[in-house]
Amino acid sequence: MRRRKFVALLGGVVAAWPFAARAQQKAMPVIGVLFSGSPSATTEPFMGAFRQGLSEAGYVEGQNLAIEYRWAGDNYDRLPALAADLVDRKVDLIMASSPPSALAAKSATSTIPIVFRGGGDPVAGGLVASLARPGGNLTGVSFIPNELTAKRLELLSELVPQAGVIALLVNPTSGANIERVIRDVQEAARTKGLQLHVLKASSESEIDTAFASLVQLHAGALVVGADPFLSGRREQLVALASRHAVPAIYAWREFADSGGLISYGSSLTAAFRLVGAYAGKVLKGAKPADLPVQQPTIFELVINLKAAKALGLEVPPTLVARADKVIE
Repeated sequence: MRRRKFVALLGGVVAAWPFAARAQQKAMPVIGVLFSGSPSATTEPFMGAFRQGLSEAGYVEGQNLAIEYRWAGDNYDRLPALAADLVDRKVDLIMASSPPSALAAKSATSTIPIVFRGGGDPVAGGLVASLARPGGNLTGVSFIPNELTAKRLELLSELVPQAGVIALLVNPTSGANIERVIRDVQEAARTKGLQLHVLKASSESEIDTAFASLVQLHAGALVVGADPFLSGRREQLVALASRHAVPAIYAWREFADSGGLISYGSSLTAAFRLVGAYAGKVLKGAKPADLPVQQPTIFELVINLKAAKALGLEVPPTLVARADKVIE
């Protein structure tokens, strides 16, 4: 009788084993990455930084974590459907790479945690209730790259004081925040007695057209907006600025590293790394509502002297002295 009980018990354990194995496999968390752009050499360093942040929290893709990627290819109209797809797949967390991605994810779910990397004011943008206590299911890392656009105009004017006409290149599909950026830069231009032309581009061909119009506008310099679409067109923008011999300032140091003249802003790779670390905290049980939205405290000024020489510019020593990095 005891033997029969033992055999029956053993048989139950063996029968239950496949179910236990499947349960263990299902327990591996799945992150859905909602990216505004496309997979490329430009975006890979940022995704690498995101994965590094996750690894520091104890999560390694392919070992104890799965990641599903959704790329909008800079077509923001695709983001709601991509976000809905991730929700249907019941991912454990959504990483949103930009404010448009975060808004699409927020509209798709109020229960799945969302960790975003964004610019501008996430409170004014409707993402969170406050920076200190976000509330809801969102938190993340918020730059203020757009708020720094006016500062970039001042730096560019200092570098190219002879430029009385300056152009501002923005993506009109970025959202309502872009109008605030334009107003801030227009005010900064008026304060310095400069004439400002606003150029808009949301496709590669429109970027080409915008640069072609600089000659007709007699623009002596260009401020490039910090929109994710424009940031993803780094090589094109740097090449066009060189071809048209237009001094340009950018939001991210990657532009100066790629041959751009000057950049001023915080670190994108550092932000994505922090997003990964935050995602790890959430996977371990932290609630987004209780995790304060992080903001950068360090801003880098990078000057490419090689690009300046090619443009025939003499960089003021005072500006060089303030630079965090000077590319010879």
